[in-house]
Amino acid sequence: MELRQLSYFEAVVRCGGFGRAAQQLRIAQPAISAQLKRLEAELGTPLLERTTRRVALTHAGELFLARARNVLDQVNGARFDLAELAAVLRGRVRIGATEVLGSVDLPGSLAQFRRRYPGVTVALRAGLIAELMHGLDAGELDIVLGPLHQELLGGYHARPLVEERLVLVTPPGWPPRGPGPAALSDVRDEPFVCLRAGSFLQAILIEAAAAEDFTPRIELETHSPASIRELVAAGLGAGLIAESAARAPGPAVRGRYLQPAPQHLLIGMIWPRDREPGPATRAWQQHLDQAYGAGESPAGAP
Repeated sequence: MELRQLSYFEAVVRCGGFGRAAQQLRIAQPAISAQLKRLEAELGTPLLERTTRRVALTHAGELFLARARNVLDQVNGARFDLAELAAVLRGRVRIGATEVLGSVDLPGSLAQFRRRYPGVTVALRAGLIAELMHGLDAGELDIVLGPLHQELLGGYHARPLVEERLVLVTPPGWPPRGPGPAALSDVRDEPFVCLRAGSFLQAILIEAAAAEDFTPRIELETHSPASIRELVAAGLGAGLIAESAARAPGPAVRGRYLQPAPQHLLIGMIWPRDREPGPATRAWQQHLDQAYGAGESPAGAP
C-alpha cells in the first residue's frame, strides 16, 4: 500500500469521480484508475462501485475512507510540523521583558530555548511595561513578558504564566516591629521611594494608602524596581516592590507582607492581535507554556 494510493482514493471520493480527481491532482485518469485497482487487489475487496455516470463507495470503502483520511491528515500534520521546525531553526524572536517577572526565570528559560533552537536569533530588551508596549506597537518587539495590566491589553493577545505579590520593603531596623504581616499605615510618617508618576506601581501605592486614610509622601521617584530596593536599602525611605524583586540578590532590605494586601497583576505574555507571530515567536510561547503552564486569560483577552 502506497501513500499516493490513499491520496488518489480520497480525491476520487471527494471529487465524485475519476475525471475531476485527475484534473485536481493533475494526473492522467488511467494512472489513478490503475493505482486504485492495485489498492483494491491488495486489500482483497472493492472500495468503489463504478458506473458510467458516477462512482460510489462500497461498505468497505466507507470504512476504509475514514482510515485513509486519518492517515493523510497525520502525514500533512507531520509535513507542517517539519516545515514549522525548519522556519524556527532559521528565525528570530525579539523579546521585551520587565524586571518584575515573578517566578519566571528569564535567563534560565532563554538558555534552555537557545540550546533547543541554536539557530534562532534572540534579542532581549528590558524596560517598564509601557515602554515595551510602545516597542510592540512599533514592530520593534515580537512579544512582551510582564504584568498584565487591563488598561494596556486592548488590541493585544495576553496569556498569564505566574502570579506575583507586592511586599513592603524598609531599611533593616526600621518599623514596623515584630513578626507577621504589616499595615502600610505603619510607615505613613516615613518617606516613600517609588517608580515615577504615571506608573502603575505608584498608582497602586497611592490607592493602598488612601484605603488606610493617608497620602504617601513620595520623595524619590526612580526608574526601576531594582533601584527602589537600592534606595530603600540606603535608608532613604520605604517602598512597595514585587516579592520576586525583594527576594532577588541585592542590597539588604526588610520585606513584609501587607494586610490588607495590595493586588498585584498576573505575569504573562503579550503580543499583538493584528500581527501573526512568526514561527520562532510561537516556539518561544510554547517553551514558556511548557515551563510555567498557561492559566486562564484575563477578561477581554483570548
